[in-house]
Amino acid sequence: MEKEGHHPNIESVRHSLAHVLAMAVLKKFPKAKLGVGPVVENGFYYDFKLTGPLSDEDLPELEKEMRHIISTRLDFKEEKITLSGAKKLFKDQPFKLDLIKDFSKEKRELTAYHTGAFTDLCRGGHIENTSEINADAFKLDKTAGAYWKGAEKNEQLTRIYGLSFETKEKLERFLSIREEAVKRDHRKLGQELGLFVFSELVGPGLPLYTPRGTAILQEIKNFSRSLRKEMGYEEVQTPNMNKGELFKTSGHYNKFKDDMFTVHSHFTKEEYFLKPMNCPQHTQIYSSEPRSYRDLPLKFSDFAMLYRDEKPGELSGLTRLRSFTQDDGHCFLREDQIKQEFALVLGAIQKTMKRYGLDYFIRLSLRDEKNKTAYLGTDAIWERSQSLLNELLRENSIECVVAEGEAAFYGPKMDLMIRDSLGRQWQLSTIQLDFNMPIRFGLSYIDADGKKVAPAMIHSALVGSPERFFGILIEHYVGDFPFWLSPIQISILSVNERVIDYCRMIQAALQKEGFRIRIDDRNESIGKKIREAELSKAPYALIVGDREAAASTVSVRRRKKGDLGVITLENLIKLLRGEAL
Repeated sequence: MEKEGHHPNIESVRHSLAHVLAMAVLKKFPKAKLGVGPVVENGFYYDFKLTGPLSDEDLPELEKEMRHIISTRLDFKEEKITLSGAKKLFKDQPFKLDLIKDFSKEKRELTAYHTGAFTDLCRGGHIENTSEINADAFKLDKTAGAYWKGAEKNEQLTRIYGLSFETKEKLERFLSIREEAVKRDHRKLGQELGLFVFSELVGPGLPLYTPRGTAILQEIKNFSRSLRKEMGYEEVQTPNMNKGELFKTSGHYNKFKDDMFTVHSHFTKEEYFLKPMNCPQHTQIYSSEPRSYRDLPLKFSDFAMLYRDEKPGELSGLTRLRSFTQDDGHCFLREDQIKQEFALVLGAIQKTMKRYGLDYFIRLSLRDEKNKTAYLGTDAIWERSQSLLNELLRENSIECVVAEGEAAFYGPKMDLMIRDSLGRQWQLSTIQLDFNMPIRFGLSYIDADGKKVAPAMIHSALVGSPERFFGILIEHYVGDFPFWLSPIQISILSVNERVIDYCRMIQAALQKEGFRIRIDDRNESIGKKIREAELSKAPYALIVGDREAAASTVSVRRRKKGDLGVITLENLIKLLRGEAL
């Protein structure tokens, strides 16, 4: 047994806390019906059908009872049970009986865990005794509604979420970061800064970007475009929908059909879908003409709109949408070109992270060897592709974290995981190696010996979805974007009506240089204009009065730095050019 208040496997602690929570709930509601209680990121939850009301105000009482249970030093004991034994044991628990029915169809071994007088249907992964739980390092977080098995047609249950960490300090740090994250919430800041809106008439998960928000999105996309161009990618344009047959061939139909929007035609009964990804369409551009080994690598980039039918409860601002783009690239190539092209894209992604000032680490995402049926292709193809990625990392002395089960269904991938200013991790950039899709579509090229050979395919995204990345950047920068990315880079503030023509002349000169300008020529005090320019987070404010107009100068203020003095327009442009790099 581990020492008191400590266990090296936090997942086991969280799982055990879910059982302790169920025990506390059953004391308050003895006739409650139990759903499921899994481990989730940062903690756990348990679903219940309760016989009375429960709100967040009741959670401290449940927490107190949980701490009492923990103090009684109860063991977690496993028992293997038969199908008939399971039905008898959980005869008064309809949701458990539903699970038992599912598990029996899958021929899964059934186990129960006993903790004191409490018994739960559970596959395991527990601590040995409640004394191994640090009672100061968990907290019941919130309540929410949840449909049984996540299906809206099923009964709605009460879900209680809990947080759990190794130490009290880690719990407090998480709560502090989360509190700061609320202040940085991109949904709130995006509205305040006038970057995007959502409309009930348009629909959930379908954002509308204002001119300011669009300016930022265009900068994000254009930076990705410039890197793609440097790497030899040619941009293509593809339709937003296509026949279901395309996705049946690619393998996406069976995997993602329920996540795709169906399109109905008045003139055909064929299935059409709004596309959730670009890669199948790019195979059709490749196959549109014969290819030689000399033509490879052949590289396409695409910023087409994509659509995914996300559940309403999973939508979250810009970070989980139903419509979005991806800075997608697909490279068709010979096997001897794979390492070079992978290194090229990885370099572009690293440049991207440096440009945005983001820390990152590399994750090598491999197939789950225990669940091979979830992936396309033969063992030989997977062994070959995973071996190639391992060689690439080793030859370039690149450190990585290995994540089994995180591969795409058609091939292994290299993901760049970023850390934002709050230390939160996000998976954005990706490079994926695919031998399966070219074979499924019958793609080929003529090699040096005149034989038909299937090309390899590299899928890549430099920031993933620019819209999702936009949401992450709002929170990372707290809306205070670097100069090159700011929607309004310069606010020109007139002191009086006499200088408005001069302000417009400055605006024209700066717009000619490609800067984004706003003139504030309202009949308001200059103090109020300066304060509002600061609140709008414009990096520069140019104050123009009679003296500046007479001398063909401007008085410059830099956000957070204050007054930079009076300079000529020529010197201002030099200053701004340097910052725009």
